[in-house]
Parts: sequence; structure tokens; C-alpha cells
Amino acid sequence: MTSALRRKAAQMASAAAAAAAGMGCYSQTSWALRRLGAGGGALASAATRRRNCSVAAAVFDNQNREYVIVGGGNAAGYAARTFVEHGMADGRLCIVSKEAVPPYERPALTKGYLFPPEKKPARLPGFHTCVGSGGQRQTAEWYKENGIEVLYEDPVEAFDGKTQTLKTSSGKILKYGSLIISTGCAAARLPEKIGGDLPGVHYIRDVADADSLVSSLGKAKKIVVIGGGYIGMEVAAAACGWNLDTTIIFPEDHIMPRLFTPSLAKKYEELYEQNGVKFVKGALIDKLDAGSDGRVSSAILKDGSVVEADTVIVGIGAKPSVSPFEAVGVNIEVGGIEVDSMFRTSIPSIFAIGDVAAFPLKMYDRIARVEHVDHARKSAQHCIETLLTSQAKAYDYLPYFYSRVFEYEGSSRKIWWQFYGDNVGETIEVGNFDPKIATFWIDSDSRLKGVFLESGTPEEFSLLPKLARSQPIVDKAKLKSATSVEDALEIARSSL
Repeated sequence: MTSALRRKAAQMASAAAAAAAGMGCYSQTSWALRRLGAGGGALASAATRRRNCSVAAAVFDNQNREYVIVGGGNAAGYAARTFVEHGMADGRLCIVSKEAVPPYERPALTKGYLFPPEKKPARLPGFHTCVGSGGQRQTAEWYKENGIEVLYEDPVEAFDGKTQTLKTSSGKILKYGSLIISTGCAAARLPEKIGGDLPGVHYIRDVADADSLVSSLGKAKKIVVIGGGYIGMEVAAAACGWNLDTTIIFPEDHIMPRLFTPSLAKKYEELYEQNGVKFVKGALIDKLDAGSDGRVSSAILKDGSVVEADTVIVGIGAKPSVSPFEAVGVNIEVGGIEVDSMFRTSIPSIFAIGDVAAFPLKMYDRIARVEHVDHARKSAQHCIETLLTSQAKAYDYLPYFYSRVFEYEGSSRKIWWQFYGDNVGETIEVGNFDPKIATFWIDSDSRLKGVFLESGTPEEFSLLPKLARSQPIVDKAKLKSATSVEDALEIARSSL
């Protein structure tokens, strides 16, 4: 809409807003028509009503917003793109975010963002969504050009489902027609009473966290990473680029316990040790101590041992950010807001996507929450397609995880692994990690359930989702006798 048209629309909006009497133009009529798959004439009529309603929203003379996304992470960025692709963003869509910048590809924060300045670290605007999937870079200007209102640094603090209103931290009241909850997760923190909030103790969930950590790394000499999962392993690898004395402390017997087998973990641990990283396994933190300057100086373990550190990074997991939407319906077992296979909650016109959504994982017949950028992207697209069209196709997600580390300039070896499927059943490992290694998970019926590959070619990586999706019956004896990763993948391919 041009500036002139917007001014003209503004004059018309006041009367429309008064007629709406605070209830908005969005009752549920057009939404119901879309859900019922109404004919072209009905949809055209609904579209006209939506456009008339959006006139008021476009100039924001009242509190009404046709579509509101709460949360400014990965999923929000991909949802915004889908709105734009359907011509339903301009003057209709509002994103409410606690961050100061538009949505970005969050995985970069624990990978390229932490590289030292001389080794070409990732920086914004380089990784705004949707560049992670080969799409357009959605900077602040992109949102303005597409008529999308973004409320920065103004998170939602209160929610009323009966009146369909949201209250932000600045006191803004927003009335929505359809609400998409995309609040993601918050980093799990160590208690303040054991030093979890000391200066020099870092958690990494957003770009402000990453900036603070980079500042500390530039002055650090000894760092401790608490946690042997994704965050711990990726941060430790980045720290190697700074040539820092790095120790990883975790309570399990090996790194990445939720995915890696002991044998697979050992290979990666040896690689990290070659890069100077030390491991303290099976250990629990008793407290973090401060030095005379008040900054963290050491980690005290439950057994009384002390590990010196001037910088500590805590990567002990994340918790779904369900507040203030608990009343929408939280799944007790997996956490998060429960949705159906089209990301609809139990309340009409309210959806949840990304990390915070507890959704039916169709191929494994269970409710799951997936904290991964791939799911954030795909759930956002599926949800908005459902909202804007008559699509009634169930979300059928194939679990996918990956990591890329040691990619800074001068690294002796770059690592990139991918995993698809479910890591259940017997495991068969093939390869010597020089550079490739593969692990296959096979159930009692000889069906391939999951597959992991390190340093594969593009063609080899493209085979993995086909195998995990098809779950073919494989010849375990042949797979065990494979002399190379290439041979093992060919054996698996032949079973399709």
C-alpha cells in the first residue's frame, strides 16, 4: 500500500474501528470458512472482509491485529515468510518479540558467531532468516517493506483467551484474530545461590548472550563449559579457535548422551582432546566460586575438586517458554503447548509452533517436542499453510539433527555430521572416523530406524532421510561385514 493510500485508509479506519467496538473485525467468520474449505465466492467474500479489517490494522489506529505471532525466533521468521508468500502479511501481521533485532538463524550463535575476530565470525545481518534454507535475508527493512509490524524488546506478559487480547511489557494491549505462539525455549540456568549469576558466567540463547560471551572470550585464559550436549560441544569447539584452556564438565559417561553411542562419543572426544580440550566426566557442580573482583574464578565439584576458570559457559539444556500461555494447554510429559497435527491448540484460532509445540510425531506415534531449527522452519510453514488455506494434511515430521564445528580459519579438521530418524535398537558402526564414520540403529525386526553419518558427500547425506523415512529391512550380517562407510550405505540403499 502506498503512503497516499495508507493516509486515505487512515481516514476510513476510525469509523471502522468505532463500529468494531473493540471487538475487532476478526470474529472467526473468515477463519471458519477457510477451515471448512468454502468455495471461491465465499473465500473471496472472506478475503474482502479480511482486507477491510486490515485497513485499521495497517495504520494501527486501534488495538486490533488480524494475525499475531508471539516470539521473534527462527519459527517466527519462517512463519512471516509464509504469510508474505500468500499475500497475507501487509497490514495484517504483527510479530511481538523480546529481542532487539528481527528473527535470525539461531544455530549460528554457538557456531560461527563465537569465532575470534580474525577468523571471520558470523555477524548480523548475515544470518537473518530465511538464509538458512536458501531464502531471502529478512532484515528489519524486509519486514517494513512487506507491511509487517514488529514490536521489538516488548515481550508479551499477559494473555486473555476470552477477550483474545495480549498485554506487552510496555503496556500495549493487542487484540488478535489468530494467535501463533512461537516463544521457543529459555536456557536452563544454575541457581543463583551456587553462583549461577556471577559475572563471567554465560548462557547462550540469543544474540545479546553471544555478544557478551564473545567479549569474555576475548579476555579469557581458562574456560569451563558445563554440559556435554550440543551447546557444550559447539562452544568448546569455537573456544579452540581462541586457543583457550578449555575444560568440559558433565555428569554422564560420555558426550552427547542423548544421541551418541559410547563408541561414537569416544571418537569425538579424542578429536577434541587433540585440540586441547579436557573432559571431566561423571561430575556434578557443587558451586561456582568468585575471586576477589567478584568474577567467577572456579568451578567446585561435588567431590571437592576445583577447576579454575575465568569464564564459564552453562549448556545444561533448555525449558519451553510457555508463560503466559499455560491456560492454552501444556503437555505434562514433554513440556510445551500441546497441539494437533496442524499445530492447532485446544482453543480455536490459537496455534503453537517450533520448540514450544508438543505435537504428534506421526511416524513414531508419540507426542514430542523437538528443539531444532529444521522443525522450527517446517512447523512454521505447515502451520501458516493450515491457517491461510484449506490444507488439512497432517504434519509428518522426520527427526533430523546435525552439528558443524571447528569451521574457523586455520582449523586442522572441520566436522559436519547429520542424523535422521530414531536412535533406538541395536547399533552397527562402520568406518574409522578418518574422516567418515556411520552408525545404523536397527530394531528387533531388522528395520532401520535411524542413521548417523560424519563427513559424508552431499549425495550420501541426501540418502539418510530416505532410509530413515522408509525404515527398510536390512541385512544386518552384510552391514556388519561392510569394509567402508560407502559399502555400508550402498547395502542400506539396496534395501530400499
